[in-house]
Amino acid sequence: MSTATRRVSRRAEYAEATRQAILEAARSLFTEQGYFATKVEQIAGLARVAPATVYAVGGGKNGLLRTLIESAVTSQENARLIADIEAATDPGRLIGLIITTSRAKFELWSPLMRQVVAAAPQEPAVQESLEIAHRSLLRGLRTAADRLAAMGALGNGMDAAQATDILWLHLCNAAYFIRTDDLGWSLDKSEAWLGAVLPQQILGR
Repeated sequence: MSTATRRVSRRAEYAEATRQAILEAARSLFTEQGYFATKVEQIAGLARVAPATVYAVGGGKNGLLRTLIESAVTSQENARLIADIEAATDPGRLIGLIITTSRAKFELWSPLMRQVVAAAPQEPAVQESLEIAHRSLLRGLRTAADRLAAMGALGNGMDAAQATDILWLHLCNAAYFIRTDDLGWSLDKSEAWLGAVLPQQILGR
């Protein structure tokens, strides 16, 4: 590797490390303080960069929030999940996979999504980021419903669109917030309840 190539490589590595530090700082502060209370200067301080760098790399708070959500939506983990759904051959196991995955993602992302939901009605850019997350989840649920339909597993005279609606009603963030916040359920209780209810409602078992 030439000296010039090594320099380019080091610059690229530094740029990516800086980008990740800014995103991690933004996520931490958004979660702890809320979107509106977080200032670009605070993100810069936590990431140990200049405020101008935050704007250059992330486009300010709106851009950083959108990048955080888009990075989750387009992750390799999500791509593998879609592949697993499309390859599923057992309806019960497929519903189990959807339940355990939705729980894990809620556990990981709910602190940030709680702040996003709170800020969205007052900030159109935040609402757009929330809609990106919703579309991603809905796309995954529709893929699962289509797969169940292709296996001939849907019961109760249901079609894929209706199955998607039922999955959304039970697995969207709002449904999880109702169970955990309003009802005081643990995630273990929520998962067990979903495991009993969804096969009955979707598969007719």
